[in-house]
Amino acid sequence: MRYAMVVEKANGNHSAYVPDLPGCVATGQTPEEVNTNIREAIRFHLDGLREEGEPIREPEAFCGHIDA
Repeated sequence: MRYAMVVEKANGNHSAYVPDLPGCVATGQTPEEVNTNIREAIRFHLDGLREEGEPIREPEAFCGHIDA
């Protein structure tokens, strides 16, 4: 599955979350590190849902940019 993620720059690091997987978050010092960490967090999150017999939501969120 392909999930959308949001990456935000914070003071001294980056953070990411997955809108379709509430509670699935990660941080990293660089964009590359946060990408690696969120990928691992997604796998961990999905494994946990499977173990608990919880449904896995199909990806619905999407990302884009808009000029204001």
